Amino acid sequence: MAGWQIAMSYASFTNLPASTRSVGVGRTLPARVGKNRLAALLALAASTEFLLITVAAYFAAILYHRLILGQVLVSPDPAKYIQESLLIATLELLVSIALGQYSRILTQPRHMFLWSGASSVFLAFSFFLSTIFVLKISEEYSRATVIAQAVSVLLAVLGTRAIWFSLLQPAIAAGLIDARRIVLIGDQGHCLQFSVRAMGTGIRTIHSFDFPTVRTDASVPALPDAAQALLDARQLVANCRPLRADDIVILPSEADVPSALALASALSDLPVDVHVLPVGSIDLMAVSRITQFGDMVTMRIFQCPLDPFNRAIKRAFDVAAAIAGLIMVSPLFVIVALAIKLDSRGPVFFRQTRHGYNNEPIRVLKFRSMTVMEDGDNFSPVTRHDPRVTRLGRLLRQTNVDELPQLFNVLAGDMSLVGPRPHATAQNEVFVELISSFSRRHNVKPGITGWAQVNGYRGETDTLEKMQRRVEHDLYYIDNWSLLLDLKIILMTFFSRKVYWNAY
Repeated sequence: MAGWQIAMSYASFTNLPASTRSVGVGRTLPARVGKNRLAALLALAASTEFLLITVAAYFAAILYHRLILGQVLVSPDPAKYIQESLLIATLELLVSIALGQYSRILTQPRHMFLWSGASSVFLAFSFFLSTIFVLKISEEYSRATVIAQAVSVLLAVLGTRAIWFSLLQPAIAAGLIDARRIVLIGDQGHCLQFSVRAMGTGIRTIHSFDFPTVRTDASVPALPDAAQALLDARQLVANCRPLRADDIVILPSEADVPSALALASALSDLPVDVHVLPVGSIDLMAVSRITQFGDMVTMRIFQCPLDPFNRAIKRAFDVAAAIAGLIMVSPLFVIVALAIKLDSRGPVFFRQTRHGYNNEPIRVLKFRSMTVMEDGDNFSPVTRHDPRVTRLGRLLRQTNVDELPQLFNVLAGDMSLVGPRPHATAQNEVFVELISSFSRRHNVKPGITGWAQVNGYRGETDTLEKMQRRVEHDLYYIDNWSLLLDLKIILMTFFSRKVYWNAY
């Protein structure tokens, strides 16, 4: 944008040059000290990953031939796989750098950071196989060797990234490492609030400037609006330039929003990222994404948790795992069915109406563990030492065996292996009036197990706080779904003690 255009659009700003202050919570650091330290650590992390991938790929090939094939006396030359291992490590490094994966350790949750590592391994081996095919050296490479190397490299990448994530995130949160250095422009009270909130993620405020305000001093001669606007813009750019910040964040009030774009255009002369965050919208922006909508750009606040592709992946996994699970536990089904018939009168299975995907009613199948068959409005939650629970039923509930018939619900498409646990309809009708986001639990299919359950939030919900904590965990799962998270929850279901808390 030309200077006169900036001046004209910036004319809505008033005539008093902005005063400057340092935000109290943000310490002034030597330029680039924190940023260089973080860059060095990320480079060290990438180098460590490169080295471990090389070692893992090399020894996977050598050990496969010596231990699996038993070729101790006629094993391949140890130097044979050195070049291939270095090529694999180089390809993985280039993919990770090209996709900006190392820098995402600052913004991604752990499971997403690990998932990005797994995707880089997949791409690296795709390029590797293409390379050895083009160079016509694939005949010397067995498929089993490639598989062994891929598995070992994947474990090396996941292990390395998990360790670095555990080391860097606490250091950033404690202020030992500065991820980014920012300058704030806006009301000083709003700047202080933003600075405190940003500090926990390693973002340090090094200076703040007042948003230009209306001139009230009549003793100072006023310039024409356009000229004064251009002068203010140049002065603000000059004040920001020696600070060498990574980002500038404009925090306009409601009245200043129309002028924020012009101010951002003026600041584009600086080699920094310029952000605009209207005051009071930080929580709104935290859950929103800028997206293309037809020929327009909108701010999407919420989205459907799973797109069609991810729904297909999750469904395929559910069907395969449910079939495998039913085959493995079929002998247990027979034993439990006979035990229920011998323990108390009544049917083996119990069906109860619950809310499923999109609040649609579903019939959930369980092994009968009580002497009653309550459903609908007649339902009352199970309590500790509940006399309605049979002797065998208490054991079934404590071990979660009573939930196994829900594998049939998974095959039928009413449920998923992992998701928010479905509540009885009577419970839903009570809590939907008390917790505003309660119904959002039903934006995905309910699950046999879930993130809330493996974290100990199952069983009786006799207080509003208990249900709120359960809902918070369910919404976390919905907003952060991945296939790796599903696998993690399934493993925790088998091995975590928290799964059995409040099981009665």
